[in-house]
Amino acid sequence: MKGKVYLIDVTNRDGVQTSRILLPKLSKTMLNIYLDEMGVYQSEIGFPTLKHEMNYINGNLELAKAGVIKRLHLEGWCRAVPEDIELTFKNCPEIRHLNISMSTSDIMLAGKFQGKKSWKDIIDSLMKSVKLARGLGAETVGVNAEDASRTELDRLIDFIIAGKEAGADRFRYCDTLGADDPITIYERIKALALATRFPIEMHCHNDLGMAEAVSVAGAQGAVESNVDSYINTTINGYGERAGNCDLVSTILALKFSHGLKNKVPLDEHVDLKKVWKIARYASYAFNLPIPINQPGVGANAFAHESGIHADGALKDRRNYELYDPEDVGRGEPELLETGRIITTGEYGGIKGFRYVYDNLGIHFHDDNEARKVLELVQYANLHTQKPLTDDELRLIANNPDIVRNILSVSL
Repeated sequence: MKGKVYLIDVTNRDGVQTSRILLPKLSKTMLNIYLDEMGVYQSEIGFPTLKHEMNYINGNLELAKAGVIKRLHLEGWCRAVPEDIELTFKNCPEIRHLNISMSTSDIMLAGKFQGKKSWKDIIDSLMKSVKLARGLGAETVGVNAEDASRTELDRLIDFIIAGKEAGADRFRYCDTLGADDPITIYERIKALALATRFPIEMHCHNDLGMAEAVSVAGAQGAVESNVDSYINTTINGYGERAGNCDLVSTILALKFSHGLKNKVPLDEHVDLKKVWKIARYASYAFNLPIPINQPGVGANAFAHESGIHADGALKDRRNYELYDPEDVGRGEPELLETGRIITTGEYGGIKGFRYVYDNLGIHFHDDNEARKVLELVQYANLHTQKPLTDDELRLIANNPDIVRNILSVSL
């Protein structure tokens, strides 16, 4: 029986590492909520070893316990060293999913570790870390080979088998420099899957503009070898340098590519109609415009001007469109208020605040009850430095204690 492809979005870990951009903790939380609504399998939510991530991560774990986040696995990332594993569970005792990482290529062993770590040291640290994570309560552990695309296959097989024997659940193949091509990675992943019979996770960067193609090709190699594959994505392709594998493009490729849609099955929980909403929110939260030609969610994804194209699209969209706007959640007119507008935020007062919440269908018994949430809304607005969205306002009102924790830092 063939394997299946699951999505692990890494926007809140790798995406936020992008140089010169920032993402508030409240926005990271909203992305987790939207990813959950989309049916994505897992979100790499951040670094549990960092103090400024602790309260945000613990707050999101509370949201999951409260049923606000329903199915999404909330997974932390750390180095595959016992010290990081111990600190992870000290900071976030309820975390249950981890991906742990270690460099594997000769280039990085020489360049990063300066000869201080041998290959045996790498394997020993990996196995100790996996066993420790399991002992401290991890339900799933992924083992990451950083720079896997420049690591010999025999070494990767040793790495996978060591992780598997220690109790890991899957192996992450990191094309850290975005150097792989679709044919090469297909062959390498197929060889790894056949040799180890272990689920393989694709983590590909976009330095050569092929992150999505390389990711789905690798996943195909795993699936054809009868093991599950996981593809790491980021929303709108945000990520270090030239970015990561784009969430929307990856789903579109697996659903509509003639060569993939019947060969590489995607997790049936994924709801493509939710991508328009999450792409727009990420663009707003990151303060980065969606490129006009972005697949599915760009402004020109369904725009036609050429006479021949416009004529053909009007006669039958299938002449010039592979999928419909409705397939990605588009098509509804978006109306903006053009008359009197009342907002609430950092300097909002009680009357305007209650008016806004009344329009959202959330009503307070009196001003005293409302003021407790108003103060949190004011601080949240200061935190995000943007007008709060309706969904953010709802989250704050319905979960004030958890949001208060998410907005705070323990130092």
